Amino acid sequence: MTAPVSSAPASPQPGFLRLRSVSLRFALVYGTLFVCSAALFFSFIWWGTAGLLEHQVEQAITIDSRSLFNIWEESGPTGLTMVIDDRLEQDVDDNALYLLINKDRKWVAGNLSEWPHQITSDQRWFNLPVQRAFAQDTAKVRAYALPEGYRLLIGRDISGRTLLRKMLTDTLLWACLMLILLAVGGGWLIRRLFRHVIQSISRTTQAITHGDMSRRMPVQGTDDELDEIAITINEMLDRISRLMEGVRQVSNAIAHDLRTPIARARAQLEDAALHAKSEAELRAAMEQAASNLDNVTAIFEALLRIAQIESGARRSAFVQFDLIPALQDVADLYQAVAEEHGLKCVRHLPDHLPFFGDRAMFQQAVANLLDNAIKFSPPNGTVTLSAKILTTGRRSDGNSDRQLSLSVTDEGIGMNDADMARASERFFRAEQARHTPGSGLGLSLVEAIVHLHDGQLQLASNSPGLLARITVPLPDEATTSSERAGDPPPPF
Repeated sequence: MTAPVSSAPASPQPGFLRLRSVSLRFALVYGTLFVCSAALFFSFIWWGTAGLLEHQVEQAITIDSRSLFNIWEESGPTGLTMVIDDRLEQDVDDNALYLLINKDRKWVAGNLSEWPHQITSDQRWFNLPVQRAFAQDTAKVRAYALPEGYRLLIGRDISGRTLLRKMLTDTLLWACLMLILLAVGGGWLIRRLFRHVIQSISRTTQAITHGDMSRRMPVQGTDDELDEIAITINEMLDRISRLMEGVRQVSNAIAHDLRTPIARARAQLEDAALHAKSEAELRAAMEQAASNLDNVTAIFEALLRIAQIESGARRSAFVQFDLIPALQDVADLYQAVAEEHGLKCVRHLPDHLPFFGDRAMFQQAVANLLDNAIKFSPPNGTVTLSAKILTTGRRSDGNSDRQLSLSVTDEGIGMNDADMARASERFFRAEQARHTPGSGLGLSLVEAIVHLHDGQLQLASNSPGLLARITVPLPDEATTSSERAGDPPPPF
């Protein structure tokens, strides 16, 4: 019987894995760019230096030729011969080359015995090997045609410059070799650093994948980019942990808070089915069960609304409007409710307050705060709604940073510090509010609406009672003044 052939792919070789390493590719790119940049830099130095030496030699020969042409015009062959002999006697460096021949190609003056056969034309530069002092040197020469068939050869010995160029070439080659070694070492160090960061992230994520939600990336305390990455990732993990903990709390709260009305509705329907003696009793039981189920539906609708607000999907409904009429409408609605509970509702509102946001949602947030204040206030108490503009500073463009400070205060049972810290959690209810109707989602909805408007919700003691304050940024003064002047508001 033939053994089955395994369909699993062959494991890659270790070398192949190393070539696929991101850190190795990053180090190779770094090393290549470093070496290429150094090569371009050294090439520029070499060509610049070599070109400067060549230019100096050619310039010296050109100036010398002009001077000798002037002497030829003044004194002819005799004067030019005397000047050439004089310059050769004064040539301390022994690097000047001269040769003057007549129309018969016979030697007239100079330190070369004969006309080089390599010189085939005039007005061109030639590199000429010259035998001098039992040594083979190299000279840069140029030939010039003179009247009466004479020809002049002027040159300079460039053996020293050639040696200098060779030394420069050798130096740059050694420097390139050292730079290659530095590039390899730097690439290796960068690869180790890169691998350290990647492995740190990998170890942290693997530990979290296996259930260790307390694992975090180490922070070295150097305040560099790597620490910024570590801190950002740790903040992200903390946020994820809080969200997961919130999901668990919400799940537990849903299971706890919804079980009671559902179980009550089921018990009522079962009791009515077994013991109802008339259609009226059966209908009453069904209506009571439907009311309990409506409470469950309201809870789910509130949760969906909070989720929709937190996702930012409702920001498309933002417009610029005057907030005071909207607040007056909500206050008028709850004025009657407060009077029914024997409470006094006080307002401290300005005449005009331009605002940018969702009118209906912001009214909902204020309504929830007023509803809580009325619900937990004792008879003959006072509920206060106030709003004012705070100037927190001035920006570089000249406009002031302005905020809306809206507060709702009551004289009720209040909250302790621990309860205020958790008041905006979904389904959270303080111990003294356990027997008060509600689902524990009111302040969660308020906080979601305030955050959507880039604001903050703060709770504090009112001694007695509770102070709920909303702070939200306001539009620029230039925008609001243009609106009051009748100009159309700018698009948002």
